[in-house]
Amino acid sequence: MKIALVGNQNSGKTTLFNVLTGMNAKIGNWPGVTIEKKTGIIKNTKHEITDLPGIYSLSPYSAEEEVSRKFIFDENIDVIINIVDSTSLERSLYLTTQLLELDCKVIVALNMADILEKKGGIIKEKTLEKILGIRVIKISALKETGIEELIKEIEISTIENTPYIYDVKIEQIIKEIESNLSNNIKHKRFIAVKLLENDERFEELNSYKIKNKVQEVSQYYDIDLEETIATQRYNFIEQAKRQAVTKIHNKESISDKLDKIFLNKFIAIPIFALIMFLIYYLSVGLVGSYTVQGISSIVEKVRETVVIILQNTGTSEWLESLVVDGIITGVGAVLGFVPQLVILFTCISILEATGYMSRIAILLDKIFRKIGLSGKSLIPFIIGSGCSVPGIMGTRIIENQDEREMTTILTPFIPCSAKLPIIALFSGYFFEEKAGLISASLYFLAIVIIIISAILMKKFIFKNTSSTYISELPEYKLPNIKYVAKDVFDKVLSFIKRAGSVIFICSIIIWFLVSFSFKLEYGVDVENSILATIGKTISWIFYPILGTKSWGAAVSAIQGLVAKEQVISSMSVIAGIAEDNVESQMFAEGNVFSFFTTSSAYAFMVFNLFSAPCFGAIGAMKRELGGTKKMLKAVLFQTIFAWILATITYQIGSRIENGTFNFVNSLIIAIIVGIIILIFINNQKENEKQCKNCAYSNSCNK
Repeated sequence: MKIALVGNQNSGKTTLFNVLTGMNAKIGNWPGVTIEKKTGIIKNTKHEITDLPGIYSLSPYSAEEEVSRKFIFDENIDVIINIVDSTSLERSLYLTTQLLELDCKVIVALNMADILEKKGGIIKEKTLEKILGIRVIKISALKETGIEELIKEIEISTIENTPYIYDVKIEQIIKEIESNLSNNIKHKRFIAVKLLENDERFEELNSYKIKNKVQEVSQYYDIDLEETIATQRYNFIEQAKRQAVTKIHNKESISDKLDKIFLNKFIAIPIFALIMFLIYYLSVGLVGSYTVQGISSIVEKVRETVVIILQNTGTSEWLESLVVDGIITGVGAVLGFVPQLVILFTCISILEATGYMSRIAILLDKIFRKIGLSGKSLIPFIIGSGCSVPGIMGTRIIENQDEREMTTILTPFIPCSAKLPIIALFSGYFFEEKAGLISASLYFLAIVIIIISAILMKKFIFKNTSSTYISELPEYKLPNIKYVAKDVFDKVLSFIKRAGSVIFICSIIIWFLVSFSFKLEYGVDVENSILATIGKTISWIFYPILGTKSWGAAVSAIQGLVAKEQVISSMSVIAGIAEDNVESQMFAEGNVFSFFTTSSAYAFMVFNLFSAPCFGAIGAMKRELGGTKKMLKAVLFQTIFAWILATITYQIGSRIENGTFNFVNSLIIAIIVGIIILIFINNQKENEKQCKNCAYSNSCNK
């Protein structure tokens, strides 16, 4: 049996999917978590169930809504489980009224009814059953109640009675249109309604006879037929709600009380800044630094043990170097940051699960709209903090094409898990007790750079960005420890797998290139190696960032295209072979990377943070941007922008360090900032002109 799980965003749909299948699909207490459909088998059955992206109607306006409707129409679905958020019944039932028009069995899974009861409302599911003409089952996906009853209902063959949603005139015309459709067409009632709404996707079925009937009924109503149908749907829903929902009392909920604090117009942004600072302070500074030292000591013990074993077994010098200096040093340098990632992922996952992140999306929507984005853009940014690839894929929830492309290009600017080893290593060594503060500063710098980049792109490239973000805030919830643990485990496992595959292979390649000359002579001086020769040809590019021509830093940064973790792995292998030191001594005096100062270290972090992402993310950008040409332009923009930003960072930082930062330097910076501000002001003036010429200028809140 083929089952589709359909519902609004943030209705608990993916949580129910995980409960039914035993899988661990990504969940979060904010809209847009499910980007692509996921398929599994319901436990102890042979029923195949597909979790579709969250939608509000079967009239698709975004890519994810298109995915859901296409699946419903193209696949031979036996049952639709429509998960309905009890706390937002009116919004949820709009989709239900459309699903009732399809030629398949529909079951309503009434989720979060317990939360509604705490807010002072009770849904009489039997009354709702009679009104809708289908089975309604109360469940709690989070507490896993009502699940067995839901599974049993799937297998019961029932005759459903489609309720009369519209007035007599429209119901009559729907039947007449149905009679004019071919017998082999499925979902006739739904298509008939869509033809009345003048849906272009069914234009090929719009015969001359049907057009006449639509024209006839259009003349009967004063307003547009699509609006008439929507109004009558809401009238039906309102009536159903009055009959099926009983209000006991209406007291202020805990969520309302918390929102008075977290959404306060004066302190909301400072609270968000404080929370993000604490997350990075914990993961990179206070707790993370100690855990890294522990892992590093374990890696060093493994390294020493393997050396003894290989020497006792008479292993050749080159093979010993490959295993110890190449594989263990390269992979171990990356694995050392796993504890910090666990802390970071746990904190972010808790914020997602509680519903706080959806508040931030609403909070930043007003700011983002001024720069051509919307609160929806924040969702890919949040996902991108784990990995840029799903973050970029998450842009599909954005309806506006220009805004979607802008968000695709900007998402890799957010520090992902692969960039954390770079941030942690440099900030921990050069800034010591201030490591947490420096790490947090890079996160906030990313937000500033995203805003500046968006202003520039809106001004010169993407001029048709007018998206808005409307979302009903979810209730605050205590995070489910099981799902948080699974989420963190999956992310960390993905990181370790990457270290065990991509980083493993790259470490071997780097070891080979740094151990051999072009004549394939082993054991040559590192300055005469293949890697050094290649690095010296490109090291001049990084001179304005580092203040020196370092071939080691140059090739390590370039390898960030393969995987950002590889930057640290590559530096560890180079330092280990060049100076016979482990990565903890990478920056010690006399080593190949000893030239780094606090200013060049920060600039190097800035470059790796904002330059083109890894190949996986670049591939995702190509898919979402719709072609190689746009992808190459985006990669070029990211890399050049990162180089300019890192250069400015180093040039200012080094002068402050040397005490040579003077009036001329200040003037140049002021001019650059002034130009950016003028661009923004001019952009705002153009928006105001457009608003004045707009027919809706008096009624629009924008």
